[in-house]
Amino acid sequence: MVDAPVEWAAFLRGINVGGKHKLPMSELRAFFAELGARDVRTYIQSGNVVFRAEEAVARELATGFERRAEARFGFPVPAVVRSALEIRAVLAGNPFLAGGADEKALHVLFLASEPDPAAVAGLDPERSAPDAFAVRGREVYLHLPNGAARTRLTNAYFDRALGTTSTGRNWRTVRTVAAMVEG
Repeated sequence: MVDAPVEWAAFLRGINVGGKHKLPMSELRAFFAELGARDVRTYIQSGNVVFRAEEAVARELATGFERRAEARFGFPVPAVVRSALEIRAVLAGNPFLAGGADEKALHVLFLASEPDPAAVAGLDPERSAPDAFAVRGREVYLHLPNGAARTRLTNAYFDRALGTTSTGRNWRTVRTVAAMVEG
């Protein structure tokens, strides 16, 4: 029995940032289609891709996209994939919303894999005060009242400390992608 296609979101890391690793969205959409995705749509130029696919195709994109993208475009492109259901859970799970945090200060790092609890326990909550973070499964929720450009809670810090790959999005982008996967 073949899985029915469902909506997915892929968050790509490091494309079209600072003039490096330029990747036109039309080429990205075509590449996703070649890899088995359907109804491929993108949101802004930073690598937010919404598509329909069977679970096996989506999981292959999650595990094999970086290698395939490097072969195709000449540079590695890490991709973190979440189902529509997982995106809904990300929206519902933001611990900073309940405390009344300004949504403009909220961000999410999507992790490629769930970190070891010991690694999470080793994170420094004072690394970049007054910035704050909360690790929930494969997401790191960030509250950055002084802005993302000033924080020391970076992808590099979490990647190294948690032993995985992350890619971040501001809360507005997370909400927009969530609306896209809901159709």
